[in-house]
Amino acid sequence: MTTPYGPVENTLSELRQLLGDRLTTSAAVREHHGHDESGFKPLPPDAVAFVKTTEEVSAIVKLCAKHKVPIIAYGTGTAIEGHVQAIHGGICIDMSMMNNILQVNQEDLDCTVQAGVTRLQLEQHLRDTGLFFPIDPGADASLGGMAATSASGTNAVRYGTMKENVLSLKVVMADGRIVQTGTRAKKSSAGYDLTHLFIGSEGTLGIITEITLRLHGLQEAISSAVCSFPTVDDAINMVILTIQSGIPIARIELLDGLMMHAINRYAKTEYAEQPHLFLEFHGSETGVVEQAEAVQELAKEFNGSDFTWATRSEDRSKLWKARHDAYPSALQLQPGTHAITTDVCVPISRLAECIRETRKDIDAASMPIVMLGHVGDGNFHLAILPHPDRPEEIDEAEALNHRLVRRALALDGTCSGEHGIGQGKITFLEEQNPEGVVVMRQIKRTLDPDNLLNPGKVLRLDE
Repeated sequence: MTTPYGPVENTLSELRQLLGDRLTTSAAVREHHGHDESGFKPLPPDAVAFVKTTEEVSAIVKLCAKHKVPIIAYGTGTAIEGHVQAIHGGICIDMSMMNNILQVNQEDLDCTVQAGVTRLQLEQHLRDTGLFFPIDPGADASLGGMAATSASGTNAVRYGTMKENVLSLKVVMADGRIVQTGTRAKKSSAGYDLTHLFIGSEGTLGIITEITLRLHGLQEAISSAVCSFPTVDDAINMVILTIQSGIPIARIELLDGLMMHAINRYAKTEYAEQPHLFLEFHGSETGVVEQAEAVQELAKEFNGSDFTWATRSEDRSKLWKARHDAYPSALQLQPGTHAITTDVCVPISRLAECIRETRKDIDAASMPIVMLGHVGDGNFHLAILPHPDRPEEIDEAEALNHRLVRRALALDGTCSGEHGIGQGKITFLEEQNPEGVVVMRQIKRTLDPDNLLNPGKVLRLDE
């Protein structure tokens, strides 16, 4: 599927009439919108359009469709698989001005927001409602981007991912039509599940402009804790037994010894530099105590330390900020590099095996590699840190990543638990699900026959 894209000049002229100074061809703005947090080469669009309404998005898409100009939706640029690079040029639609929280329905535990609303903006807005939105990927990402990439994060072990917490979407299709995919009802069997078709589609099937989200009631009690272990093996075996025991833990995060060293340097903390689990318990006062006691007993079986507790809100925030700062912390271990990040997920019963074999690769590597992840879901990451001026290290890092993905696939896992496909995992997706990719291509060709929506991401279409 090769599309001869049209020249952008005519589109720019018409877009200026529509948007005025909210359309820019400034080199600095284009460069900013031509990359995300990945190490992929920046590829700026021809222009950036700052939109305020779904109708403006629709009008822009109709103009681009008329002139066959590519379109890339942009949230906050925090993705890490090369999701926003303008591979074929075109128009970047920046959603940051679509940042209105349209309604919060406290009785129904849901809300509707524009796509540019960020995670922390919604958190602040809900502060006095007794409700919260649980999906927490760490970065202050836009909720539209989180839906488009099917984001997850530290709370997923209890509350699920974006897939479980989105009720409905408003989407602009490749021809400019505006489609509402569902309603505020908590369940529906009314036809095809269009909502989940667009979640995780990374802007390749339509542009998400509004999202209706499930909210959750704040728990009576929340307690966080850290626990250290002599080996990663001990920590993982404790996690597996915790999940298999049915303890409703809210967060359970692994950080290996080198990751703890990096966090201490970056955040000026004083954790023991050995493998840690960061944990959080939600529920009633008595329920949280019971959960914590049960998990502490399991930790002792695997040589875990006594829990160090954080029960005050400010202490919990500090603890989880250290976890969310893991990526910039890791980068300090090899200044100037772009980390090669991994994102495999396996069934919980295969997690120990997958991590044990991966640790062998880490031990044999010639560069720093940190391990961390949402291990309660069977999802873990490596940040591989090759020296930027040593091509042989980059090759070694890529080979290690390939081995890890194939190891996960052999264990009935996936090449991407939460980061998405972008440019970086197209080949892995084909290996994971070749028959499914054929169907995905058919869907893409039907909904976006001219391949204008974020071309070059998720799927290879020239086959």
